[in-house]
Amino acid sequence: MANKKKLKNYLLLMRLDKPIGIWLLMWPMLWSMWVSTDGQVNKSLLIVFLIGVIIMRSAGCVLNDIADKNIDPFVKRTKDRPIASGKVSVREGKKLFTLLMAIAFSLLFFLNSSTKILALVGALITTVYPFLKRIISAPQLFLGVAFGWAVPMTFSANLGYVNNTGWLIFVIAIFWAIIYDTYYAMVDRDDDINLPVKSTAILFGKYDLHIIGICQIIMVFLLILLANIINASIWMYLSIFISFCIMMHHQIITKKRQREACFRAFYNNHYIGMVMFIGILLNYYLPK
Repeated sequence: MANKKKLKNYLLLMRLDKPIGIWLLMWPMLWSMWVSTDGQVNKSLLIVFLIGVIIMRSAGCVLNDIADKNIDPFVKRTKDRPIASGKVSVREGKKLFTLLMAIAFSLLFFLNSSTKILALVGALITTVYPFLKRIISAPQLFLGVAFGWAVPMTFSANLGYVNNTGWLIFVIAIFWAIIYDTYYAMVDRDDDINLPVKSTAILFGKYDLHIIGICQIIMVFLLILLANIINASIWMYLSIFISFCIMMHHQIITKKRQREACFRAFYNNHYIGMVMFIGILLNYYLPK
C-alpha cells in the first residue's frame, strides 16, 4: 500500500495527472513532423519524439518543483504539490529526475548526429529554465525556447538540418509560449509579487492583455507566413482563422483578470495547437 502511494506521488510530481503541459509541448513538434516531411511522416521517429515529449516534460516538472521547494508552499495553486507538501523528499525528486533524463538520453540512439547535438542543448535548456524565474524578468521567453526546441530537433531528425521553415515554426512556438504562459502567470501574480519570483505577468503589469494581444497578432501573422511558404490549402488558413477567434475569446474572458478565467485561457490554448495541427493534416491529406 505504501509503495502504491509513493508511486502515485511520483506520478503527481511528474504532473501526469495534468497533461496540458504535454499537449503544449507536443503540438509544435507535430506541426514540424508533418511540415518537415511534406506529410510523409516516419512513424518510428514520430514514436521516439512522442516518448521524448512525455519524458522531458515530466523531467522538467520534477526539476521545477525541486527548484521551487521554498516557494510552492506559499502559493495557493502549488502548496499541495508532492515536494511542497513533504510527500516526496527533494532527494527522491532528484533520483526521479536522474532516471527520467537517463531514459531521455537512451532515445538519442535513434537520432542522427546533428539531432543528438540539438537534444543535448535541449537537455541543458530544460535543466536551466526552472531557476531563471528568480533571475530574468521574462522567464516565459526562455520557456518558449524550451517548449519549442522540439521543432528544430524534428526538422534535423527528418532533413539532417534545420531550414528556414523550421526556424519560423520555432519562433511561432516562442510567441505562443509567451501568450499562454503569461495567462498562466497571471493566475499566480498576487502570490508571486510578494515572493522572489519574476514573470511576464508582473513585468507587463496593467499592460498584460495589450502585450498578449500584440503577441497574438504576431503569431497569427507568422502562421499566415508559414502557410504561404508551404503553399498551404484553404484548410490551413481556416485553422488560422479559428485560432485567431479562440485568441479573441481569451482576451474577452480575461478582461477582468480573474484567476479562473486566466487559467481557462491558458488551458484552452491547447485547442489552438490542436486546430493548427488539424489544418496541417488536412493540408497534406485532402486534395487542394
